[in-house]
Amino acid sequence: MPEMTFTVRWPDGRVEECYSPSLVMWDHLQVGAEYPVGDFAARASAALEEAGERVRARYGFLCTSALAQAEAIRGRAAALDAAAPVRVLAMAPPLPVEARS
Repeated sequence: MPEMTFTVRWPDGRVEECYSPSLVMWDHLQVGAEYPVGDFAARASAALEEAGERVRARYGFLCTSALAQAEAIRGRAAALDAAAPVRVLAMAPPLPVEARS
């Protein structure tokens, strides 16, 4: 199962690299897009929960790294204005060409 990172800039200027055990982030976020903090936290949490379940389906156990990353994002978001923008700076690796259609 391919792992990925996604890099975001929070409204306070902090840049953070986040981890996902699955490319599922591509289904929930777009590079260059801005999302209100509350929306970003909800999207990222949903994607990371889905990624954790994909790990469970494949390997028989839930990915605790995905859960920890989701919790960290929710914690960071709780300290910020829910309407302020979070920008997705990068996601790597790129989405495979056959999955882009």
